[in-house]
Amino acid sequence: MAAEPDSQTETAADESTGETESLTLVQAVRDGLHTEMSRDEDVVVMGEDVGKNGGVFRATEGLYDEFGENRVIDTPLAESGIVGTAIGMAAYGMRPVPEMQFLGFIYPAFDQIVSHAARLRTRSRGRFTCPMVIRAPYGGGIRAPEHHSESSEAMFVHQPGLKVVIPSTPYDAKGLLASAIRSPDPVLFLEPKLIYRAFREDVPSESYEVPLGEAAVRREGSDVSVYTWGAMTRPTLEAAENLESEGIDAEVIDLRTLSPLDEETIVDSFEKTGRAAVVHEAPKTGGLGAEIAATLQEESLLYQEAPVERVTGFDTPFPLYALEDYYLPEAARIEDGIRNAAEF
Repeated sequence: MAAEPDSQTETAADESTGETESLTLVQAVRDGLHTEMSRDEDVVVMGEDVGKNGGVFRATEGLYDEFGENRVIDTPLAESGIVGTAIGMAAYGMRPVPEMQFLGFIYPAFDQIVSHAARLRTRSRGRFTCPMVIRAPYGGGIRAPEHHSESSEAMFVHQPGLKVVIPSTPYDAKGLLASAIRSPDPVLFLEPKLIYRAFREDVPSESYEVPLGEAAVRREGSDVSVYTWGAMTRPTLEAAENLESEGIDAEVIDLRTLSPLDEETIVDSFEKTGRAAVVHEAPKTGGLGAEIAATLQEESLLYQEAPVERVTGFDTPFPLYALEDYYLPEAARIEDGIRNAAEF
């Protein structure tokens, strides 16, 4: 796999005036929750087994003991009820952070999210906002049973009024989570569980924010722009490094926020390279790769030198164990996509 995240992330950590700690991504999520709960007493965590048990992936471990049952709330197994309750809390001034144990379990709460949370500001003519963050582990690669490996982020990106955020590094996980919790509008915060414990990174102990809506250039390049996010960032970086020996210089953009998209960074990179590939583990049809390709067509068609390549999951339900590695884009398949764009 590609080594540690890019220099942009490392530089941001170096500029911090406080101490740092080497954390995994899931530890950074937990640290972000702890930091925001210490900073603002209106922040509450809620969900199935998030309290005494510390969450299915231990992302909330220890928070119950420190902040108590009124701020770390174990709920019934009822996603619609969890999100619906959080919407009411948010409307009246609190900042709830409800957890869905897996993204594949979020669908019972879909109506609450798109019909109420995402529309509350508009429906109330600005009288109410909905400052809540829905956390959900997402994606495949951990040999989980059905409904545990979905990557359905495009479904939520389609909803106006809802922000969608996906970190790919521990530093970004804590900083993006802080920005999401402080946002006045609802945020779906998707955590790539495949890399929950895949690597460590120095993360400031103090409070800080990574702005929403800003992509990160993980690798500078001049031949092909490659757009990705979440767990696919690392194999994409690996593919880019491997192709360097073939004389292909790929620029890797980690979107970080899928809604709103950082169109400026996306277009600027494409106008430099004239070629593009998009890598995501969600199914190809209707995925965010299509939106990125359309954006490039609309904003910078005259710079285009080749069709936009999409390296994605397949248009099937996520498979069980034997085919899981085949389904997920890995470095060799990503290399083929980048190579196709470069050599067209």
